Amino acid sequence: MATAAAAPAHVAPSTKSSLREDLTCAICCDLFREPVMLACMHHFCKSCISRYWRGTQGPVTCPQCRKEFTCRQFQTNYLVAAMVEKVRATTSDTYIQNLEKQLRETLESHRLRREDYINSIRRDKDKMDTIKRLGADLQARVKGEFRALHQILHDEEMCMLEQLRREQEEELEKVQRHLEAVKLAVRELEENIKALQQASAATDNIILSELPQLRPCVQVDNAPQFDSNGFSNKYMAPLQYITWRKMFSCLKPGPCPLTFDVDTAHPSIRVSRDKTVAVECDCMMSYTEHNKRFLQCVNILAAQGFQSGRHYWEVEVGSKPKWDLGVASEGVDRHSRIKLSPESGYWTLRLRNRNEYSAGTQPWMRLQLGSSPQRVGVFLDCEERRVSFYNADDMSLLYSFTNGPRGKVFPFFSPCISGSSQEPQPIKLLHYPPVALSG
Repeated sequence: MATAAAAPAHVAPSTKSSLREDLTCAICCDLFREPVMLACMHHFCKSCISRYWRGTQGPVTCPQCRKEFTCRQFQTNYLVAAMVEKVRATTSDTYIQNLEKQLRETLESHRLRREDYINSIRRDKDKMDTIKRLGADLQARVKGEFRALHQILHDEEMCMLEQLRREQEEELEKVQRHLEAVKLAVRELEENIKALQQASAATDNIILSELPQLRPCVQVDNAPQFDSNGFSNKYMAPLQYITWRKMFSCLKPGPCPLTFDVDTAHPSIRVSRDKTVAVECDCMMSYTEHNKRFLQCVNILAAQGFQSGRHYWEVEVGSKPKWDLGVASEGVDRHSRIKLSPESGYWTLRLRNRNEYSAGTQPWMRLQLGSSPQRVGVFLDCEERRVSFYNADDMSLLYSFTNGPRGKVFPFFSPCISGSSQEPQPIKLLHYPPVALSG
């Protein structure tokens, strides 16, 4: 008979039922009731040993080892009593049913979590393929731009490609780190699932007193977000023009030499003789009637329209307190007051109150700019359906519409009505190099 100190704390398949056997009375062959310990260290039920000794004259003996005792003394073993009650409780039908239910629920939870992580791995791999594919497309675009500038721009091209490579590697590294974390989490869960399955399979042959030891579940952060537009914007930009700002004399061709279309000008807009300057005026201009003219809003279009290719132009806005500019579809309503938005055929950037810049979405999207641009560059890519705005002084991107217009569009401008007592400031179309235009 094992002592209380030697009684096992856990049930293992190799010693199944040994704990119950150690806690079984050798007289009644049942779990101890009020266990007492003799001087020989053997345990019996208090009632069993008392009954066993009843009627015995003289010395009594241990029922197991036959050791004789001159007096009938024993002591209650509270530790063994507590272990007996625990075994009795853990072998009840209700306890076993609850434990099996918990086992099933934990196993199912691990299976579901593993499935979530496997799906996350699949998404990460798809995302990595997208990053690689997009990176390859952008490299091809960058190379195409720089080929037009020949050997003199070779160093610029290599610099840009290196930057793209680093950014692509950074994006891939983010996803790779998450991928490895998810894989590790899956491995830990699979080890737990294996342990739970083994415990579940063994419940038929052993008394399960507690769940098996499980590995702590690895916490996995949310999958890193990949903004393909943000990743692409720098390389979908007018790269030749950006480089031309560094090497002006080598750029062929330069920006579009736009002119204002007077037939579209609202009567409150005065256009210069060379059609490169537009400014608000107090008196209404006596323009001839034309179905192209804006009648309700102080707007004007350029005379040049585009429906294919890539085009770039710059507009000098100076320190005007308010203005709108961008592109407009050919078929926009010019006789009604309409909100400027892509849904209405306008892709614009706007300024209000001297320092409140917004993208012309619906509703407007406020922009936080580091500085107030004195010149704004507009880049239109008809094939990619992109309309992007740049601070022309440093070619920093201000905003980009990635779901741009279809069909023919015209550069759009609004000098707005300032409502101040100061002399109105104009909007100017910039030409590089300056060209002489007859009026």
